[in-house]
Amino acid sequence: MFEGLLIGLQTVFSIKMLVVVIGGCLIGTFIGMLPGLGPMSIIAIMIPVAISMGDPAAALILLAGVYYGAIFGGSTSSILLNAPGVAGTVATSFDGYPMTKQGKAGKALTIAAIASFCGGTVGAILLMLFAPMLSSVALLFHSAEYFALMVVGLSAIAAFAGKGQVAKALLMTTVGLIMATVGEGALFNMPRFTMGVMDLQSGFGFITLAMAMFALPEVLFLVLNPKPIAGSGMAQIKDLRITRSEARSIAPVIARQSIQGFFIGVLPGAGATIASFLGYAVERNIAPKKEQELFGKGSIKGLAAPEAANNAACTGSFVPLLTLGIPGSGTTAILLGALIALNVSPGPRLMLDEPQIFWSVIISMYIGNLILLILNLPLIPYIAKVLSVPRNFLIPFIMFFTLMGAYIGQNNATELLLLVGFGVFATALKFADYPLAPLLIGFILGGMLEDNFSRSMQLYDGIAFIWERPMTLGLLVIALILIILPSWREHKSKKKNENEPT
Repeated sequence: MFEGLLIGLQTVFSIKMLVVVIGGCLIGTFIGMLPGLGPMSIIAIMIPVAISMGDPAAALILLAGVYYGAIFGGSTSSILLNAPGVAGTVATSFDGYPMTKQGKAGKALTIAAIASFCGGTVGAILLMLFAPMLSSVALLFHSAEYFALMVVGLSAIAAFAGKGQVAKALLMTTVGLIMATVGEGALFNMPRFTMGVMDLQSGFGFITLAMAMFALPEVLFLVLNPKPIAGSGMAQIKDLRITRSEARSIAPVIARQSIQGFFIGVLPGAGATIASFLGYAVERNIAPKKEQELFGKGSIKGLAAPEAANNAACTGSFVPLLTLGIPGSGTTAILLGALIALNVSPGPRLMLDEPQIFWSVIISMYIGNLILLILNLPLIPYIAKVLSVPRNFLIPFIMFFTLMGAYIGQNNATELLLLVGFGVFATALKFADYPLAPLLIGFILGGMLEDNFSRSMQLYDGIAFIWERPMTLGLLVIALILIILPSWREHKSKKKNENEPT
């Protein structure tokens, strides 16, 4: 291990590799800020450049830098414009954008940058220490366990509901699950609920739905509400400082979610999206009652949790890729393709046969996260200046990136029609005070839930896998507790209020 680590240090600390790390981080961060161009799209574009380098270590370091750089930068559009073009930064917008509306855009971007740095760094340390051991743990998870993990994710929707909105959140989650069934199913390669539209055979695009649920309603609200956005002045943009009390408040959140996010990222198929949602849900559920009410309204804990979790999960997803040759997410599946194209076989022997690749990638993550922090913190005042753009320019700017993101996502004009239709629908739901986040969570997890449930049913000829696999049963019990806990808390609170003398 120590010999490999030394080889990795020698490989990374060369001028060529340092330029590659900085270049990958810069490309990922700045392109990741554009809604619609998520890590998968950026990495797919960069693969020919990486392969042309000829050096497998340099190629993987470049693509890894682009990957976590895009997640790092993807939070910017979520915080400033409420336009999360990357699934892993959807949860960031829940409290990041309300902070922007309160005139705290600079502070929100600072918290996001620090939480991302900490999450990525903790993830890199854990990757170095536990990669070989965690690869065997990841093999214990089969389709049944992944199905149960998706149920746990769905059971946490109460965390995304406002006070007294649990029923509405459940309804929105159900709508999201229904929308996830459009297109070809897991059991039969036959189109479902497409109404004869060929472009719907692969289902609704995530980017289209994310833009329609968050960005487009915001544009309509900007048109309908003539008042300027709070915090659009330059004085508020300069406020980047975090007080000592705020730092003490978010420090344990970042620590917990960096560790939790990493271990979720280790599981093949889980990834940054589930890590960010679960991180947000866990922190809201364990927060004191007064702080729980701030979630969704500009809570610094609600912003720090998903940012730390998604960056740690990105690092964790390299465990199954490098040690087992199993892609942990869609993005790492593209990275696997790049490795194969470079004649590198990821798997248990990679650490022994190609130590310069294995260790140089891990060490580059330390350097990359430090570079991202150094680059992003000084740029925050300039990035936040987007808020001082006059309203008559800001509206078409958001519309352009929203439409562009939806079109690039699926590369067909039907997405633009769907975007407008869903956007109007989402605006009506927003006026009726329905939470939109559970709908998107149901949609994102719905496809994975169905796929894993179908495979489990086929393997066990029914639902016997629920009680035959202890880990599956344990995860489903956790999901049941998460469903019952909010109702029990509410009941307990009501009982306490009734017993108090008036």
